[in-house]
Amino acid sequence: MRAKKTQRLSSLARKRKQRCVLQNMESSQRQLDIAARDDVFEAIRQGLDDAAHGRTRDAREVFLRMRRKYGIRR
Repeated sequence: MRAKKTQRLSSLARKRKQRCVLQNMESSQRQLDIAARDDVFEAIRQGLDDAAHGRTRDAREVFLRMRRKYGIRR
């Protein structure tokens, strides 16, 4: 298969209209890994931005509220 040999996307067309795109598994997995890493970096960036702008809560306060709300004993 051409996608496996060339490590590039291959497209299938019918009547000169593109119908689908094929990609080998290694290339596809590499793209998924990059996207997942980018999601992690974005989450970290958002967390740092929240901390810098005071959009945080004290952990003790959060856990105390959760214990009260759900009736959890220590």
